[in-house]
Amino acid sequence: MNLEQIGLLRCPRCRGALEGAGAPLEGVSCSCCGKEYRIERRALRLAGSAGDYTESFGRQWNRYDVARPAEDAAVFRVKTGVSALALAGQRVLDAGCGGGRYARLAAESGAHVIGIDLSRAVDKAAELCAPYPQALIVQADLLNLPVAQGAFDLVYSIGVLHHTPAPRVAFAQIARCVKPGGRLSVWLYRKNTPPQEWINSALRHLAGRLPPRVLENLCAGLAVLGGVPVLNKTLNKIVNFSNHPDWTLRVCDNFDWYAPPFQSHHTVDELKSWFHEEGFADIEELAPEKSGSVYDWAHHHNLIIGGGVNVTGARR
Repeated sequence: MNLEQIGLLRCPRCRGALEGAGAPLEGVSCSCCGKEYRIERRALRLAGSAGDYTESFGRQWNRYDVARPAEDAAVFRVKTGVSALALAGQRVLDAGCGGGRYARLAAESGAHVIGIDLSRAVDKAAELCAPYPQALIVQADLLNLPVAQGAFDLVYSIGVLHHTPAPRVAFAQIARCVKPGGRLSVWLYRKNTPPQEWINSALRHLAGRLPPRVLENLCAGLAVLGGVPVLNKTLNKIVNFSNHPDWTLRVCDNFDWYAPPFQSHHTVDELKSWFHEEGFADIEELAPEKSGSVYDWAHHHNLIIGGGVNVTGARR
């Protein structure tokens, strides 16, 4: 944790600059209002968790070990349009870092990274990024983002904004952090056909009423289905469950789908319009990770439940 990165943060209460002193840092304070913020478990705490809103993510990312370096690098490249190897020396903001797998990837590649998350997942992210002094993990709210405007070469948010109470507001918050000529990449859940939306909204409503331990067992059961040939490529177009080859990731993906209280779905045109409204140019949709004639057809017709809309653009 270094003072240069602290200088990119702002007080969430008054927007004043934050200051830290000493090594190792134990906390920071606002140069304007004097508010003090602690460092706990290597993460700077500029906000507390939002209770039920983020509880499932703290449980999810601290319970499941999902970092897979090779796969994470491939996913990062596809969902940001940028190779992590090109990030050396750049300022990067991970807007919704979760357990920190992409923040670690960027830091490992030589980027100066700030990872923001509101949930207790920052505990896992800070642990994962501990070997990299150029990575700073901050517990803070994307809806009141305590970061300097126009300070980052790359800002990305992978699968996060749709879990906030106000995705469009969160988008505006992260968009203002991109410097002129810098890049913003966002991945959100895709809006499926009406029958799929009705079925899965109803199932998520029921799942949200279950105790977390019961829901985890249900997600493990769905992970069994995810390993059954044919069913894992047909039935999951009606009822969502992961067919990832890795068992742990299947269970985690299922929990990620059914547990969060907020989950919005979006279209490509909608997401592109947000980029336009926030003053971005060179806006383009990024292709999904998978390909093939059948998959491409299903993706184009919005039939892939859990699939995404993925857009990138450059700040004018």
